[in-house]
Amino acid sequence: MSTAEGILSPISEGKLASQWDGAKLLPTSILFAVATGFWFMGAPEGLSEPAYHLLIIFLTTVIAVILKPLPTGAISLIATTFAVGSNTLTLDQALTCFSSSVAWLVVLAFFLSLGFKVTGLGKRIAYFFISSVGKSTLGLSYSFVLTELILAPFVPSNTARGAGIIYPVVSSIAKEQGSCPTKGTENKLGAYLIKVCFQVNMVTSAMFLTGIVANPLAASLAETVGVKIDWMTWAVAAIVPGLVNLTVIPLFIYKLYPPEIKRAPEAQQAARHKLREMGPLASQEVIMIATFFVVLMLWIFGADIGVKATTAALIGFSILLFCGVLKWKDCIKETGAWETLMWFAPLLMMASFLTKMGTMEWFSGHVQSVVGSFSWPVTLLVICLLYFYIHYVFASVTARITALYSGFLTVLIAAGTPPMLGAMSLAILSSLAGTLTHFGTGSAPVYFGANYVPVKDWWHASFVLSLVNLSIWTVVGGLWWKVLGYW
Repeated sequence: MSTAEGILSPISEGKLASQWDGAKLLPTSILFAVATGFWFMGAPEGLSEPAYHLLIIFLTTVIAVILKPLPTGAISLIATTFAVGSNTLTLDQALTCFSSSVAWLVVLAFFLSLGFKVTGLGKRIAYFFISSVGKSTLGLSYSFVLTELILAPFVPSNTARGAGIIYPVVSSIAKEQGSCPTKGTENKLGAYLIKVCFQVNMVTSAMFLTGIVANPLAASLAETVGVKIDWMTWAVAAIVPGLVNLTVIPLFIYKLYPPEIKRAPEAQQAARHKLREMGPLASQEVIMIATFFVVLMLWIFGADIGVKATTAALIGFSILLFCGVLKWKDCIKETGAWETLMWFAPLLMMASFLTKMGTMEWFSGHVQSVVGSFSWPVTLLVICLLYFYIHYVFASVTARITALYSGFLTVLIAAGTPPMLGAMSLAILSSLAGTLTHFGTGSAPVYFGANYVPVKDWWHASFVLSLVNLSIWTVVGGLWWKVLGYW
């Protein structure tokens, strides 16, 4: 084979084309054609040419992320390259994306969550709570609530937490109780537990800055308009309404969609058996628990001694590496962390420069003329409901934040909404809206794919529970945020 043939053979074999999703080639081509047309139209009045071009690049990237003809990391890297190649940004400006402390906080949180997996501590926690409170079906559901609540601050992927740690335990227990969709017995226990665990997965995601990978993105976008949301601020804001929400969900689903099995002592006995099989805490699990508390204390009190959240995560990661709980080769293979860095950092960088170039100020000025006749409470209600239920057409929490968060927050602030109230409202709703569909977030297809809940029942239950969730966060959250001085 000649050199030319060797180079061209992958093309003829279709290997290069396989990177693309062919079904999305046409809409992606249309997107690029439209973006090119806007590029040459010239900047509107009040917006500089570089700011206008960066806005086009950013919006095109957002839509491409939604269409996903290529992996998200590849899309972000191509967009960054185009921004530099078109002289919209300098190379030094573009590369500032990888110096973002928020982006590295997400990467480090992925590594910390790896410790729960490799040591088996995550499953041990789940089995511990089941053995303690899992005698009844309702108690069993609360054992998964407690497990999610413990893991959420340290496992930034709701998919890894829900699908990787919680779901296998749920599935095992349901089948041990004779609840299996292939046998037509899904309503005995499995359907109830699936509904509860999925809903809880998204509520705990909303409760912590590190509860889901999208949350730091929302916090960073809020900071571009002058609203500072650190780990402790987020946790304090969400803890009261979040705990109420977590308490209500199992009870509400139990009443609305009651399981056939009301008591499950066998599940409690099975959990105790699993714990006996696991034996006493291994030394690596002890180290993981100790590191868990060190990082948590630094996240809570670190600001008083000058330790930022990313530094605290770095300290915890270093401890796990030094003690051998994590192996560097395993961290290198943690593709979720590196993939996240490659798409997350460039999006943050572009959003930041849009603000610096005056794009958000320009947008805010135009919005002010539209919403000026409405009071800020009315504007807040309308925008929040729109932002929440528009997730029906999104398959990613991150994609929706990227596409809408900054713009909607700008609208709220322009209407006179207290900045922290607006920023936290949209941030919390970002995760909560993931409960609406069976495709709206990474953990949804896993829970839905177990076939315990038909799609019609899934959508019905999710919509009814969305009303419950919104009511709790509006009433309890609103009163709590009044106490905190957000409005």
